[in-house]
Amino acid sequence: MLKIVILMLSLSIASTGGAQRSFHVPEGSLSDLSTRAVFMRHLATEVIVGYEDKDRSNFLDTLFRLQIVAGQYSEATKSIEDLRHIHMEGENSAQSGATDFQYEVYSAAKSLEAANDLPFSEAFAKAFNNLLPNLDDRTSAMVLREWTASTVPLQIALQQTIDEQGSGTSISLVHALLLLRRYQIAESYRQMAPLLPPLVESEDARRYVIDRDVLVKTLDGASICAQVVRPRTGEVMLPALLNFTIYADPIALMNEARRTASNGYAGVEGLTRGKGCSPDKPAPYEHAGADADALINWIATRRWSDGRVGMFGGSYEGFTQWAAAKHLPKALKAIMPSVSAAPGIDVPMEGNVFQTFIYSWPFYAATGHGLDEAASSDGARWQRMQHEWYVSGRPYKDLDKIDGQPNPTFDGWLMHPSYDQYWQKMVPYREDFAKINIPVLTTTGYYDGGQISAIYYLLQHYRFNPTAEHYLVIGPYDHIRGQRGTISLLGDRVSNVEGYTLDPVAQLDIGELRYKWFDYIFKRGQKPAILKDKINFEVMGSNVWKHAPSVAAMTPHATEFHLSKRRSGDFLCLSATADGSVIPFRLDLTDRSDADRVSPSSGAIVDKHLDTWNSLTFISERLTKPTEVSGLFKGRLDFVSNKRDFDVEIDLTEQTPNGEYFQLSFFKGRASYIRDQSNRRLLSLGLPEHLSFASGRLTSRQLQVGSRLIVQISVLKTPYAQINLGTGRDVSDESTADDKDPLQIQWFSSTLIRIPMES
Repeated sequence: MLKIVILMLSLSIASTGGAQRSFHVPEGSLSDLSTRAVFMRHLATEVIVGYEDKDRSNFLDTLFRLQIVAGQYSEATKSIEDLRHIHMEGENSAQSGATDFQYEVYSAAKSLEAANDLPFSEAFAKAFNNLLPNLDDRTSAMVLREWTASTVPLQIALQQTIDEQGSGTSISLVHALLLLRRYQIAESYRQMAPLLPPLVESEDARRYVIDRDVLVKTLDGASICAQVVRPRTGEVMLPALLNFTIYADPIALMNEARRTASNGYAGVEGLTRGKGCSPDKPAPYEHAGADADALINWIATRRWSDGRVGMFGGSYEGFTQWAAAKHLPKALKAIMPSVSAAPGIDVPMEGNVFQTFIYSWPFYAATGHGLDEAASSDGARWQRMQHEWYVSGRPYKDLDKIDGQPNPTFDGWLMHPSYDQYWQKMVPYREDFAKINIPVLTTTGYYDGGQISAIYYLLQHYRFNPTAEHYLVIGPYDHIRGQRGTISLLGDRVSNVEGYTLDPVAQLDIGELRYKWFDYIFKRGQKPAILKDKINFEVMGSNVWKHAPSVAAMTPHATEFHLSKRRSGDFLCLSATADGSVIPFRLDLTDRSDADRVSPSSGAIVDKHLDTWNSLTFISERLTKPTEVSGLFKGRLDFVSNKRDFDVEIDLTEQTPNGEYFQLSFFKGRASYIRDQSNRRLLSLGLPEHLSFASGRLTSRQLQVGSRLIVQISVLKTPYAQINLGTGRDVSDESTADDKDPLQIQWFSSTLIRIPMES
């Protein structure tokens, strides 16, 4: 979360007039709060003079921050109001109405402080109580959410910028703007944060009826904890929207419940057993479906309920919606799962390969009634554990011994390397999907790590229930943006995701979409405009949304490529036909001398370098016309191996005409499970194998003239996941002492990669 907030603060500085300007930085001017405040005020005053930007929205967004730091509070208020007017012209939503309102209150408080010689705490309370009551419930809810952002990452982001300046005595305009932006945000929140709790509590009590720490019994005698927030509408019965989660964060829970109530629903935040006020022991995933079913049935019997319940939420909360739907509660009328987790599909394993990033999660989410932030953020501990495991060659099941603290949840997962009944009972499986007839809206992103699960639910739902009313909205979003959209916790519009600058049409407020969706279901509202068909996807690089009746219909064409030994520069070739090539690959899986290797790739969506470690890399001819790639790529792997098993990754990348690399999609899987994730079938030593695969990760991208497609076939050997040594035993039991022979694969040119694009 810390990294995410810092990235959100690292908004690109717009091109400005006088970009060559620079400013003097006196020695020691950034050393402490008092000297820093004096310098920043002076710097902001200097920067304002002559500051310009052709983009009016960017100009005002920067100007009001400069004016606040310079102490020009009435001018800042006017700039904020002008900026808000621009946003509301583009989209008249609660979020646009709340744009930077927290800083308007701050500016009003600073003006009162100066004019009346008041302590800031008193001035801020007056400004808060003067301005907040003028807002409608929906806008007020967004402002209060923005105020709850943690001050820690804001201060860290500021300190990083100060550290980058170092002892330099000059600062460029671009860096001055970044420094002043981060200072304005961090300093405003530093002063406001301690004053907010009683003011927010009073404002909530004025607008809502709030029931906290409500215990609800489950059928097996356990208890789950819930919170209910309702608008003060008397005895009116309302539909309820439930967010059922393991993340017992009181501030986040209240933010969601308040926002739901502000939209005219009963907002219910339910915690899985063992969390919050529940006296039971946490058990991630295992009871979520039955417990959500019990809570939904409880909601339907309350005097304030009209008997209808919807569910929403992302990641684990997306999982709980599908887990609940498996039980078919009568009152559950619609769901909106975002970036949904699917245990056994994307966590803790993908393609039956266990991923170590999830190892620390049980300590964070499942070891007490709250959340263990210290364990979650102890990156050095988990990095040390993974490094020691990798270089030692010990079995994967020894991770807890290497760490020094038992992890029974993760160890329990390791006992189920197949997608067996343990996983199948948690969410709908096969024919279960045929019984789910409620409307579903799934949101995810091309760069959401959990996209594979969101698409799994979608495809399985349509496979077993072809007439389902299930919509998908997908664009160039990561795990956070795929559930919140392009709005940061501070209310800013995010224009860059993991190094990729979004097309303007990709700007999307998924929180706003949520209530339009449920208004459509529960209040006879208009169907959200973006839902023009079942599959709704943004074409990266084309700046358009497209709509299709199915995933298969996203692109009705496909281009087939084969492997070839022919070379094109540093890479092998992708060929239109199988030319009879045999491409050898050799990898010593026991060699861990690469433990400290630094990848040349940054990991960004758009990168100047391609990491070819442990892989064969194939490249196509240059495209002679603009070509859209939209959908799922698939194919067939033809090979001979000297091992009974191995773990493979296939990456699809665009090489742009200027030589950059643009991530598109990938497939990851254990060879012995590619045919059937529930049943392992080991490879035949020395005999030809033919494994058909299908990526579970959608992409959509307008490729440029002169671009080339790159396919990388890699064998997984990394400190961050299981390493399959190919003995045929349970991979968690294997160690480097078990098998010293390097893996050798002969890849045949008949291997097929089928990409959804026109020839």
